[in-house]
Amino acid sequence: MKSFIFEVLHSLHNKGADFSNLTFILPSKRAGVFLRQELSTIVEKALFSPEILSIEEFIEDLAELKTISNTELLFEFYNSYLELTPKEDRETFESFSKWAQILLQDFNEIDRYLIPQNQIFDYLSAIKKLDHWSLDPEKTEFVSNYLKFWDKLKVYYKHFSNALLAKHSGYQGLVYREAANKIESYCKNNPNKPHIFLGFNALNTAEETIIQNLLTENMADIFWDIDSTFLENPIHDAALFTRKHKNEWPYFKSNPFQWITENYKKEKNITLYGVPKNIGQAKTVGSILNTIRTNNPSLKSTAVVLGDENLLIPVLNSIPKDIEALNITMGFPLQSIPLASLFELLFTIHKKGQSTFYYKDVISVLSHQFIKPLFETEDNNEASIISDAIKTNNLVYLTLNDLKTYSKNPVLTTLFSNWKNNSQLAISNCFTIITVIKEQLSKNKSNNLLPLEYVFRFNSLFNELYRLNESYNHIKDISALFSIYNELLSSETLDFQGEPLQGLQVMGMLESRVLDFETVILTSVNEGILPSGKSNNSFIPFDVKIENNLPTYKEKDAVYTYHFYRLLQRAKNIYILYNTQADALTGGEKSRFINQLQLENIHTINHQIVVPQVPTLDLSLKEILKTDSAILKLKDLAAYGFSPSSLTSYMRNPLDFYYQKLLGIKDLEDVEETVAANTLGTVVHDTLEALYTPYKNQLLTVEHIKEMKSKIEDLITHFFTLQYKEGDITKGKNLIIFEIAKRYVLNFLNLEIKDLKQGNSIKIIALEQKSEIPIHIPELGFKIALRGTVDRVDEYNGITRIIDYKTGKVNPNEVTIQDWEDITTDYKKFSKSFQILTYAYMMHAQKPLEFPVEAGIISFKNLSAGVMQFGVKASSYARTKDTKITQNTLDEFEKELKKLIIEICNPAIPFIEKEV
Repeated sequence: MKSFIFEVLHSLHNKGADFSNLTFILPSKRAGVFLRQELSTIVEKALFSPEILSIEEFIEDLAELKTISNTELLFEFYNSYLELTPKEDRETFESFSKWAQILLQDFNEIDRYLIPQNQIFDYLSAIKKLDHWSLDPEKTEFVSNYLKFWDKLKVYYKHFSNALLAKHSGYQGLVYREAANKIESYCKNNPNKPHIFLGFNALNTAEETIIQNLLTENMADIFWDIDSTFLENPIHDAALFTRKHKNEWPYFKSNPFQWITENYKKEKNITLYGVPKNIGQAKTVGSILNTIRTNNPSLKSTAVVLGDENLLIPVLNSIPKDIEALNITMGFPLQSIPLASLFELLFTIHKKGQSTFYYKDVISVLSHQFIKPLFETEDNNEASIISDAIKTNNLVYLTLNDLKTYSKNPVLTTLFSNWKNNSQLAISNCFTIITVIKEQLSKNKSNNLLPLEYVFRFNSLFNELYRLNESYNHIKDISALFSIYNELLSSETLDFQGEPLQGLQVMGMLESRVLDFETVILTSVNEGILPSGKSNNSFIPFDVKIENNLPTYKEKDAVYTYHFYRLLQRAKNIYILYNTQADALTGGEKSRFINQLQLENIHTINHQIVVPQVPTLDLSLKEILKTDSAILKLKDLAAYGFSPSSLTSYMRNPLDFYYQKLLGIKDLEDVEETVAANTLGTVVHDTLEALYTPYKNQLLTVEHIKEMKSKIEDLITHFFTLQYKEGDITKGKNLIIFEIAKRYVLNFLNLEIKDLKQGNSIKIIALEQKSEIPIHIPELGFKIALRGTVDRVDEYNGITRIIDYKTGKVNPNEVTIQDWEDITTDYKKFSKSFQILTYAYMMHAQKPLEFPVEAGIISFKNLSAGVMQFGVKASSYARTKDTKITQNTLDEFEKELKKLIIEICNPAIPFIEKEV
């Protein structure tokens, strides 16, 4: 394959061109590397290298101005804004930057297209006045200020551009306008300097003016790269700009148009891949590269062009590991580096200017991969100790002093002292953090070369922030600093080193300008990406752009149409990938470019829909066999004692029982921001125990209960402090839950008073009584015990009652059974019955009860039901139930209890998962 650059150089060589005296001007710097390479294959003798410039470099030289960064332009523009705006009307730098970014883009477009500034600004102002025309001569203050803004655009522009010119600098558009103004004098001063323009397509008015002047003065040649297929089709957007130049430039009325090629219609192998998700596209790129290497091991003249540059990292991870020669033209965005997330966290928590920090923010900072190693000691990691302490003590909000109780590391002060919403202090602290991280990484430098490079790039970024803040002093607070930090971060990259002329090339769409490859893999060819579609980030309305010949989304789409087809023009093997996954924004719809390729019917296209190899999920319920070690664990557990809750856990799901009781896997411990249900239950239980303990073994009176009521708040507060540690119960949901706990206890005591006033007698026998009994099961042949704690045992009108408190909702039908076998098989319905019968069974085994007795549940969410007594119904049609527990009741329960324990301990019965 002969590249476009080779063909141009070959043509110039045949015409006897003196390359040493030529100035080549290209759309990008990267193309210059390939031009030098191709030149070395054409010339046969040593010569001085020609001057090779990108168009931006040439324009800067012509204008004698330096283009400055967008971020610095914001600061310069704010200077102009402050000078032209009364003090009372001024916005903060942060607010200003939000609309100034858009305005700078508009200034740039106006200048690049050489639009008379006064004309367009007066036009815009007039349009806005028409939009707000009213019969009422008096306008509101808001409308008046709005219209003043449009009137000031012209003033802003003049002051700003003059200020930049005085410093011999400018934004791109201003540099282009100045270059266009100076082209005539440049031609007079350099009459014998030949210029060669290569591979241009869309040109702004300033570029057109400059190039046409050079052509008219016979100081330049321009070589277009357009195929006749596109040029001869009057509606094909790939040649939209080239047709315009060919037809409208006076130079081409008497000079040849160089040049039109016939490459596109040559035979090509085009494969179209529909792939779900971005990661799927990256994996497909890897498999395509493996296939290509069978015929082209070195991957010579092969390029992966990323339509969506966010695919860079997934694609790099998918490239076969044994590919040695690789060049990545695109930089790795700094905002994707892990260190970026650390500074984002720090700015986010400090821009509030507070001395108290939310625990999740603290843990996120301390567990960050660049921070955690700073807290390593010989024995442990202090960052982990702090995180564990936060969870253990329910510390939702923390101060620096709280953190210092667990670690004396000076880094804590830098991270969590109050930055006082001071931008200078913030930058200073960021430098300190970078220095400490660098020192830590340098201890093992050979293994930390890439992280050290990250730190160096961020140090450079903060140096730039420091310089801008020192030079302009516009960043007054951390919020504004964060905004500018993000602006800089979005434009900064970590550059890769590679082989620019060998092997596989990975690049973005714009980097492919002027370059040709035999094999092209193009990703993300979806609507909204290629082309990007309609977007109007501008103050200039669409109709005003049309009126002034400014580019709209149609022209921007045509630029990408040209790049897309130019990539295909000379390529022989083309692989086009698009995302088939329906997405909220861009996925699912293939690009119009693909539809156009198919409708042209010039090439045969092999269309494949890639079905990802998704592992089949095993949806069957798990079974875990009881190994010898599991049986040993079960024997230990049985000897220690099964609790009612552990037995009901098995009833609910044997797999949960296995994980929790045998493997000892606990639920992840985390900070309780909102009081959990089990914490509320514990507080209510402990409070009732404390209230009733002084009255054990005596008949309760109404006076006793009234005395208890006066102690509710103090006891609830005490037990919340005990259980919820340092968690805050003074506001928000926690305050509501605190009040609920008080209401639960108060309502229960009112129920007791009502009971006593009705003439019933209540005598407390035991509170939170612990029971532990052996249980003899000959079939198992090893020691088994039961253990548990009964919430309350009392005598009600002379009958012993065993009561279990529940802070959740319980209904009477949940403590009523008909078939005894159901009590161990239907967890949802009968687990409550099982628990209270287990307590009755243990108490009777420990000390024989005087039958009959009763057992029941008090549900604090259903207090109106009173004590919901366990009972047995003779049939489903029976309206009443027998609530008296007798020896026969316990004998029937014992049969089911032993069956359950035998099943748990039987080596032949695996733990079988249940659908919960």
